[in-house]
Amino acid sequence: MFAKSRAAMPTPETALRGRSAPILPASAEHYLFSRPLHGPYPEGLEVAIFGLGCFWGAERLFWQLGDGIWITAVGYAGGFTENPTYEEVCSGHSGHTEVVVVVYDPKVLPYERLLKTFWEAHDPTQGFRQGNDVGTQYRSAIYTTTPGQLEAARASEQAYAKAIAAKGYGPITTEIKSAGPVYLAEDYHQQYLAKVPHGYCGLAGTGVTCPSPNA
Repeated sequence: MFAKSRAAMPTPETALRGRSAPILPASAEHYLFSRPLHGPYPEGLEVAIFGLGCFWGAERLFWQLGDGIWITAVGYAGGFTENPTYEEVCSGHSGHTEVVVVVYDPKVLPYERLLKTFWEAHDPTQGFRQGNDVGTQYRSAIYTTTPGQLEAARASEQAYAKAIAAKGYGPITTEIKSAGPVYLAEDYHQQYLAKVPHGYCGLAGTGVTCPSPNA
């Protein structure tokens, strides 16, 4: 029953209820940048949200982009349960996927560069899994926070779909839509691979380059 629940999305009616209190304390700071994870963020910055499998390695990928990154954080998005715990997300009964929240300066680091990083770092054709990590919480997703992001994300999907099909891969299963609630994960998950440098990282791209002329 547990394995079955991880392979199918719950409905709003069947999802776990959750709780009103956030899991991550409001005082939490980025382990590397010493900036508040919950904000407020400086004017002019944007928020991008990506799901590409286990969020530990995915978060490191984005903080390593350097200039233009204000903070990164890991969390849960795309589901129904309010303020879910990691265990609830892994059960498959919350409907969330593991995501990286990237707060960045679009004048320094174009959104198209983030999209290119996203597509090339994982296999977006695997549905509810990434490699050996299986479950709805590992599905590929882009949740956008501006109309421009949504347009760019859909355009990049079309471009990458052609590139990846030419290499023999199947259809892209990435969920692309405007962002709903995003719940930041427990403190021990935040910047995990900075705290545990040799910890698990399941990232594995396809080796297919994403066309991105503006990146």
